[in-house]
Amino acid sequence: MTSDTTQTEAVTARTGNETEELRNLIAGARVVLWDFDGPVCRLFAGHSAKRVAAGLVQWLEGQGLHGLLTESERESPDPQVVLRAVDRRHPGSVLVTKLEARLTQEEMRAASSAWPTPYADALIRTWTARGSRLAITTNNSPRVARAYLDGRGLTSCFSPHVYGRTQDLQHLKPDPQCLNRALDATGATPAQALMIGDTPSDHEAAQRAGVPFLGYARNARKEKLLREAGATAIVESLEPVLRILRAQV
Repeated sequence: MTSDTTQTEAVTARTGNETEELRNLIAGARVVLWDFDGPVCRLFAGHSAKRVAAGLVQWLEGQGLHGLLTESERESPDPQVVLRAVDRRHPGSVLVTKLEARLTQEEMRAASSAWPTPYADALIRTWTARGSRLAITTNNSPRVARAYLDGRGLTSCFSPHVYGRTQDLQHLKPDPQCLNRALDATGATPAQALMIGDTPSDHEAAQRAGVPFLGYARNARKEKLLREAGATAIVESLEPVLRILRAQV
């Protein structure tokens, strides 16, 4: 049996190691690559992603394409799953173009009611003031990310580095293309960058680009998924990141 003292020492050691890892990640970041939906805001907080996905499925059915999706794809609460499923079967088609445009329209509606991630605005502004360059690397439409940043007065912190979904959907994360575009545009090496993301696909994209990764997990389910994907540096709040950054000389 492990004593309470031993358990406390183990937890303290683990917490200390995680804090040191976090400090090292922050200290080495000359360019910070942000996933958008999650670390920056909850895009679908006021405009349900599940309803958006269902709307895309209904639109496909209205085109006589009920059988195009599997049952699990039709029931997915993630509209990106629907879009990618159609693109796998009809890559680069007019159908995919129309579906992507509908998703972008729904994302634009969602941007007006998105919830800012706690401490994200302050962290973005602080990192910018410290001289780091910031970029958005997202599977959402870049138009949507720009609209949200405009509304929060954060555009100058990222401009012009907003890299999102294009018509070439095979390059959505976990493909690292948007990260590589950001690195090329900012002139940074992978080792000089840090990606903040909240999904296993973010983690995989960072790994494939050679970029250090910080996971943001606002709940236990997201933390579990990130750890299962191999992420080791994970925070449940951006507050300790902001605190460490402000304390650095």
